[in-house]
Amino acid sequence: MKKEPTHLHPLYLPCLLMFLLSSLRPITGDARARTVKVNCSPLPEHNETVYVPNFVATMEKISQQVQTSGFGVALTGSGPDANYGLAQCYGDLPLNDCVLCYAEARTILPQCYPQNGGRIFLDGCFMRAENYSFYNEFKGPEDSVVCGNTTRKKSTFGDAVRQVLRKAVGEAPGNGGYARASANAGESEESAFVLANCWRNLSPESCKQCLENASASVVNECLPWSEGRALHTGCFLRYSDQDFLNKIPRNGRSRGSVVVIVVSVLSSVVVFMVGIAIGVYICKHRTIQKKRRGPNDVEKMAKTLTDSSLNFKYSTLEKATGSFDSANKLGQGGFGTVYKGVLPDGRDIAVKRLFFNNRHRAADFYNEVNIISSVEHKNLVRLLGCNCSGPESLLVYEYLQNKSLDRFIFDVNRGKTLDWQRRYVIIVGTAEGLVYLHEQSTVRIIHRDIKASNILLDSKLQAKIADFGLARSFQEDKSHISTAIAGTLGYMAPEYLAHGQLTEKVDVYSFGVLVLEIVTGKQNTKSKMSDYSDSLITEAWKHFQSGELEEIYDPNLNWKNQNDSISIKKEIVRVVQIGLLCTQEIASLRPSMSKVLRMLKNKDENLPLPSNPPFMDERIMEFRDGSDGDSAACASLATIAQSSFYGR
Repeated sequence: MKKEPTHLHPLYLPCLLMFLLSSLRPITGDARARTVKVNCSPLPEHNETVYVPNFVATMEKISQQVQTSGFGVALTGSGPDANYGLAQCYGDLPLNDCVLCYAEARTILPQCYPQNGGRIFLDGCFMRAENYSFYNEFKGPEDSVVCGNTTRKKSTFGDAVRQVLRKAVGEAPGNGGYARASANAGESEESAFVLANCWRNLSPESCKQCLENASASVVNECLPWSEGRALHTGCFLRYSDQDFLNKIPRNGRSRGSVVVIVVSVLSSVVVFMVGIAIGVYICKHRTIQKKRRGPNDVEKMAKTLTDSSLNFKYSTLEKATGSFDSANKLGQGGFGTVYKGVLPDGRDIAVKRLFFNNRHRAADFYNEVNIISSVEHKNLVRLLGCNCSGPESLLVYEYLQNKSLDRFIFDVNRGKTLDWQRRYVIIVGTAEGLVYLHEQSTVRIIHRDIKASNILLDSKLQAKIADFGLARSFQEDKSHISTAIAGTLGYMAPEYLAHGQLTEKVDVYSFGVLVLEIVTGKQNTKSKMSDYSDSLITEAWKHFQSGELEEIYDPNLNWKNQNDSISIKKEIVRVVQIGLLCTQEIASLRPSMSKVLRMLKNKDENLPLPSNPPFMDERIMEFRDGSDGDSAACASLATIAQSSFYGR
């Protein structure tokens, strides 16, 4: 029987409207967040485990600087794993729009991964990250131009462009690297507008050379076309026959403006279009929801959000976390940082502070809100509410004092806390949570990022699945979803890496990896950096075949000292076999999670023998056996997210 699609959670629509409005407030101009060009470094990152947190930390440091000055530089790490970053908004962009432009750049640049850096030019800002200090560079082989070939202009337009280019290039080096200029030869067709901007770390002389080179490039390559942009190592330069310059400069004054032409502001048009978009959204969902819950659904949802504890004030969460004090940081992943907080009523909470907060990323935020809000199970972490009207998106979860499973099983000392009996309960609890997501919730939900750092432990060391930022839901009439690859290397099923086809068997595979990690105390992703080529799955498979599984057991299991050590040994072998069944190369051979749970609980049920796991060298993400040269498994890894709820 086909299940009815899930309804939107009451948080969804009101938060979406608030988010859209807050992301456009105040309307001071245009964030100009359109991407012009992205150049990725030709070299791969040196150490994935170090690179990702270093990049995230660098972007976070720069974010704080950009919010106050529109410019930031930061360094995290050292040697080949160092991450040098720079971001700058162009001089005419108000700070509110600058933050949005930076957020968009920060979202896109990680797509260069697994390369060790890159640079991105947007129409309103620039960002660069490398593993070396590039701060004094102002020219290089990547320097290029992008021409707008929509309209071929008259020679008088070329004269006007050359005139304003000379003015701007001459003015900028002595004006903090920024100048804007315009000229009108008498006919609107011949008006020309120019913006010139060097990165603030450059000296006036380097800035001058960069802009002179950029000016020569656009003149030689773009004229007589109506638009031209120079994308150089140390500067950005743009000319156009359209007035793209913001009318309200960053600090309320026209810094470095050579000539100003006043035209009608487009803010009212922007507001009007946003109003139409919101109106269409409301009408569409009001029609759907009226059939289920009555004619005043939207108003009721808005009132629910305003009047209930689901909507946390930003100021309340900021105070609860000590202004997001680093001392309260619980963990950090690719999508956000989690902080411990204490509400005025004494409740402990975990506040997930999301990266990439801008109007274009609302869907990612609401994906997690809507999915986790629509499910409730003892083995799923509970969402208490959200805030979407402040300067960034925040999710509020129940706080679990023992944090995440990885802190125990991968730590020699903490691992002693979890003997075999406790680990077995954690395995069963995680399986029960996945059974609920796959088969018992209103819609099928695939988590996509099951791993030890996303399994939280409550005060009784019971497992709760966390971090639904990558989760996807779909109806029973769909056999799979084709989607961009996202997850964590070492936990992703081979067919998902190769083809991007998402089914429940992707979570089954990740669960199997997790089971083997819990038994062995070894992390599968660590195998990529070891001196041997076998992954944890391959190692477990070989020991299972040889009957020597005891050699890879975590000593902290402490099973030999138990009175019923023989039955415990048999149980551990059985659990490893279930883990290997879950990680078989052929997805159709993997059991469903409900069958996995049955095998775990019914210890007398005969288990089938597992077939070969995917023999894959995760250091290069290529299959080593029986692959017929199919290295497509490494395709599209630029979008892979290394995220966790509570970092280690």
